[in-house]
Amino acid sequence: MKTKDMTIIAVMAALICVAGPLTISIGPIPLSLCSFAVYMAGAVLGAKRGPLAVGIYLLIGLVGVPVFSGFSGGFQKLVGVTGGYLVGYLPCAWLAGLGVKPGQTMPEPKWKLPAFMVLGTAVLYLIGTAWFMIQTKNTLAASMGMCVIPFLPGDAVKIVAASLLAWPIRRAIYR
Repeated sequence: MKTKDMTIIAVMAALICVAGPLTISIGPIPLSLCSFAVYMAGAVLGAKRGPLAVGIYLLIGLVGVPVFSGFSGGFQKLVGVTGGYLVGYLPCAWLAGLGVKPGQTMPEPKWKLPAFMVLGTAVLYLIGTAWFMIQTKNTLAASMGMCVIPFLPGDAVKIVAASLLAWPIRRAIYR
């Protein structure tokens, strides 16, 4: 791996660390910019390196640095009710990264990257909501009402924004 690659991975991990703690409490699952940063990691770094940035973020939080929602960190957060969403960021970044080819700087076809981000979000919701249901013993309907439905509009906006921002960044990095 080249120094440039390691630097970009570190920058994306730092972006996730900055976005992760910034939350608005709207229930048991907070509204956060972390998923936007995860989309960006996958879209900018690709399917191999995007999850590396997310893994670094998770390790930083796991050792106690307050990079998770609400400026929290530690193992207890990873195994708590929102831990499934943290774990779900890994496949989300991987799937978002499948929407780009190595070195690609122009969207061809235009729908591919956002479609893979939507798929990544579906897997993120699946893992996070299942984890939440196991932890809280809530029904699927109640969990969907708390963990998925309120976040759909915001995640749609994040996917559009990440899909548009990824290309100029990729052009600057991979030219």
